[in-house]
Amino acid sequence: MDIMGIRIPTVIEDNVARRCDGCLQVIAGTPWRINLLDSVATEIAAPWTDTLAVNPGPFEFHSDDACVRRWLASRDFLFCRKGRVREIMRPIPIPSADGSSLRWGVCDGIHRDDHELVPA
Repeated sequence: MDIMGIRIPTVIEDNVARRCDGCLQVIAGTPWRINLLDSVATEIAAPWTDTLAVNPGPFEFHSDDACVRRWLASRDFLFCRKGRVREIMRPIPIPSADGSSLRWGVCDGIHRDDHELVPA
C-alpha cells in the first residue's frame, strides 16, 4: 500500500473509523449527522453534577432514514410521523401515566400542530 507516495508493506488496507450508529457498518464518504437539540434554552446553567437526560450527539449515520429509525428504536424513542429525519431533531419528553418514568420522542419541529408519536 502507498500512503502519500511512501510504500508501506505492513498496511493491508486503510482503517476507517466512521461507522453508522444505526447499522454499525462502515460509512463511505461523509456521514449524515443528527443532533438532538432542545429548542428552548434554560434560564440558568445546569450544575456539573447533573447528568443529561438525552445525549445531544452528534450521531453519525448513512444517508438512509432507516438507519436513523433503527437507532431510535434500539433506544426506545418514539418518532413523530408528521416530521422527517433531519440534521437537528427536537427531543420531546413524554411522562408515563404514573408519573414515575419518562420516555422520549423526537421530531424535526417543522410542523405547528400536535405531535403524532409512533414507535420508531
